[in-house]
Amino acid sequence: MTTSVTASPDTVRHKRSVKNYLIDSRFQLKYTGFIVGVAIVISAILGTILWRTSRELISESQILTSQSQALVSESKKVSDIAKSSIKQMGYDDASFLSDFNNESSDYDKQMETKEQQLIVQQQSLIARQSTLLYTLVGGLALMVVLIGLLGIYFTHKVAGPIFKMRRLLRQVGEGKLVFTERLRKGDELKEFFDDFSRMVEQLRARQSREIAELDTAIASAEQAGASSDAVAKITVVRDEMKRALDA
Repeated sequence: MTTSVTASPDTVRHKRSVKNYLIDSRFQLKYTGFIVGVAIVISAILGTILWRTSRELISESQILTSQSQALVSESKKVSDIAKSSIKQMGYDDASFLSDFNNESSDYDKQMETKEQQLIVQQQSLIARQSTLLYTLVGGLALMVVLIGLLGIYFTHKVAGPIFKMRRLLRQVGEGKLVFTERLRKGDELKEFFDDFSRMVEQLRARQSREIAELDTAIASAEQAGASSDAVAKITVVRDEMKRALDA
């Protein structure tokens, strides 16, 4: 006779809660820590590459700004020298001097404008780098936290069934061949748990057959006039086997 193993309604309705996600903290934290460690290393490498790249861009921008400032300074010097040379050469043409001064002034203003533009661009680049740095650090930190939470979540799907199997194995070792527990939806090791359930079913079926054989032996012993002590010993064994099926 084969007795099926059924799940009780309370077991079926049981759901995960936040407090029991760390069922096997040693196992879960070990592998979650490994995953988080790998994520931190990858994040550090990517962050270093991006940081160095942005620093190189800022350095190049600073060089261009310095060169522009030097060019403006040299341009002003050349303009001043040209003005001084014209005066020393005795040019008396007022319109020529006026045109030269105007063109020189316009050129100086253009160079100053370009210099200011480069300075603004450099400041904007530095601001963007700071924003990038904070965004990068925040994003990578968030990623590591999410990976850690996901690691605990997915290891829980393995640790939960293992924890339950260890408890059921202890029960079977104590002779209890009845359990109503089932894996929750989404748990891993389902095939292994099903194999274990079939094994218990087979043990129950075999023990049921042995109990039936003992009942027959007890009846035969009583009919044959066996002593009450001998029959009682067999009866005790039979009753213990029945309790294992009804536990």
